[in-house]
Amino acid sequence: MPKVPQNINNCPPITRIFHGRQVILQKMHQYFNQNTRKQDIFLLHGLGGAGKTQTALKFIEESVWLPQVKLNSCITSFTDIFLIDTSTVTTIETGFKNIATIKGVGDSSQDALQWLKSKPDEWLLFLDNADDPKIDLNKYFPQCNHGNIIITSRNPGLCVYAGSHSAISDMEESDAVDLLLRSAAHDSTDPNKAIAAEIVKVTFSVSQVLCYLPLAIVQAGAFISKSGMLNGYFALYATNKAHLLSQKLAQSHDNYAWTVYTTWQISFDQLSQQAKTFLQLCSFLHYQGISEDIFRNAAGYKFGLSSPSKEELQMPLDVLLQFSDPSGNWDPLCFMDVTSEIRAYSLITFHPEQNLFSIHPLVHDWTRSTVSDGGHHRCMVAIAGMSLNGLSDTDITVAGPQMLPHIDFLLNGNLNVVPDFRHEYGKAYLFAGQLEKAKQLLIAGLGRLVAQKRRDVLGEHHPDTLDSTGDLAFVFTQLGRLREAEELHVAVLKARRHILGENHPETLLTMSNLALTYTRLGRLQEAEALNLEVLERQRKILGHNHPATLISMAKLAFTYHHLGRFREAEVLEVAVLQERKSFLGENHPHTMAAMSNLALTYYKLERLQEAEDLGILVLEKYRSIQGDSHPNTLLTMGNLAMTYNKLGRLQEAETLLLEALKKQTDALGNNHPDTLRTQSKFGSTLNKLERWQEAEDLLVPALEKQKHLLSVTHPHLIDTMQNLAVTYTKLGKLKEAEDLNEALGRLEV
Repeated sequence: MPKVPQNINNCPPITRIFHGRQVILQKMHQYFNQNTRKQDIFLLHGLGGAGKTQTALKFIEESVWLPQVKLNSCITSFTDIFLIDTSTVTTIETGFKNIATIKGVGDSSQDALQWLKSKPDEWLLFLDNADDPKIDLNKYFPQCNHGNIIITSRNPGLCVYAGSHSAISDMEESDAVDLLLRSAAHDSTDPNKAIAAEIVKVTFSVSQVLCYLPLAIVQAGAFISKSGMLNGYFALYATNKAHLLSQKLAQSHDNYAWTVYTTWQISFDQLSQQAKTFLQLCSFLHYQGISEDIFRNAAGYKFGLSSPSKEELQMPLDVLLQFSDPSGNWDPLCFMDVTSEIRAYSLITFHPEQNLFSIHPLVHDWTRSTVSDGGHHRCMVAIAGMSLNGLSDTDITVAGPQMLPHIDFLLNGNLNVVPDFRHEYGKAYLFAGQLEKAKQLLIAGLGRLVAQKRRDVLGEHHPDTLDSTGDLAFVFTQLGRLREAEELHVAVLKARRHILGENHPETLLTMSNLALTYTRLGRLQEAEALNLEVLERQRKILGHNHPATLISMAKLAFTYHHLGRFREAEVLEVAVLQERKSFLGENHPHTMAAMSNLALTYYKLERLQEAEDLGILVLEKYRSIQGDSHPNTLLTMGNLAMTYNKLGRLQEAETLLLEALKKQTDALGNNHPDTLRTQSKFGSTLNKLERWQEAEDLLVPALEKQKHLLSVTHPHLIDTMQNLAVTYTKLGKLKEAEDLNEALGRLEV
């Protein structure tokens, strides 16, 4: 039987309710079982309360009492185990002095380190709570090529010392449920498990629960054990979270002295004021997807006559100035210093693969509670708006969707944005395809406050007024409110021609947007004439490959498509796609739009295999990048469904159309042209499936609504009439079918 190692400095036993972490424990056994002929150092790092110390103690327990048990062919055992409290220099020195005294080799920390250096045994040095980033831990490593060290720390920066490491993060749900029931002294029955699962999960809302954090779960379990109210804890937590996570109950399972909130407060108190302010500001963003770009772009904000006042923006300007070099330029090293300081306590996490930061949901919520007034919230509202302000439409197409979770969290449904950046937020929603929110913000800003202020103070024809009006017109086009969009575009175009001239980029953009509205209205000759004029001017002024020129080429192709001139559309679309792939990459929204348009053209040209291949590719990209409910995703689904329809794969077509129609109805409403177009496509598929009555139920209301929205020659209206004529014929409603066919004949003439 192996000799039990000596336990120096009273290494405590593991908590009686320890559960989970098996993957990490196996990794530790595998690591320390290697014959590396060097000193083996393993780091356990993570947020306070995540269970780093308990995981290390569990590993030590297994190593002491189960040295003959194989874990993935690993046998781990040590000759001696030395615990050092590494929270301060004083506790470190005391721990090493105790080793020297007990081993009889002296009375100083250096004596202990020298003794460890001279003992080529499998001793284990457990450096617990190495949380202070100002302590140079290397001074306390025995300088030798033997021995083993485990470090627990909130500081992931100590990975530089470790041969291997593991982040101690949130628990798996099944382990979290078991831990809650054990700490609550409740039986592991199916009903109890179901209730416990609701308590331990992540719910990003006002009533955020425990988010799989071990210390929060144990604390909740202790309260439930005392009160007996497992079933009522969820509701109680929703209104008393701060009290429950701050409360230290008399009965505990280990010697951990701090509550969830106090363990973070201790870390927070160690931060510089600049780091504290930055973390507090980030707590008003969504807890995931926080990027340096948000702050860098805001630092480049340029004041205009319609901007919020400098007094309103004083706090954000002061915050951003701290990340600037002496010349006033953004200083990435300064930003890195501040975020690294916070990361050293695991209060924020960096994800290098995405170049983004995140905050644990409970820390995120707790940090907001450290702010006593609304200043930080207003400051972050301003920084997010300032960040969006300087972006071009092309840039905001990419940045907008990434900012939406942050904007949603900042606004929390409140359109009264202070400071007033509703225009910027509205544009972010617009380019992310969330049209209703875009409309609400732009109308609120333009119609009630922003436009009133700008028209009265700046004049109706001020560029900022025209920007807001033009953006709102574009939203109306996307929402299918085409006549309102036309009216606004015409007014903006008249003003821009007068003020800026025919060849100014803003004038040309307005002409292009008006042409798009004409296309959707079915006024195709007017749309073609405008598009050709814009394209000719842009090619001369900006060049053939300029992004604005490519957008105009795509809009002209869209018009050709509606005119039935598919080969001309194809030539333009292929050229646009090649340029966008070269300059923007395959996953840029503009590239995906070009792919989607070309796939539809291939369908119209009866090149069905090419249409299917490209349609599947772009639909996968839209789903993964812009989401299942983005208008572009839904349009692509409908187009791919029609390819399946023509290929005779009717069940696949029906499945796609059902999903697209439901989501378009939810997002855009029953009367939107895109929704009605999908209804018409669905009716065509139902005709082929010989489900005539269902087809009629879809096509009749679609046609009536399209008659009010579109011109009588609009291709979508004609398609619906043709589909319904087929339906009427199959249902034996020959008079109705004859009337429709006669109307179609008159249109052809």
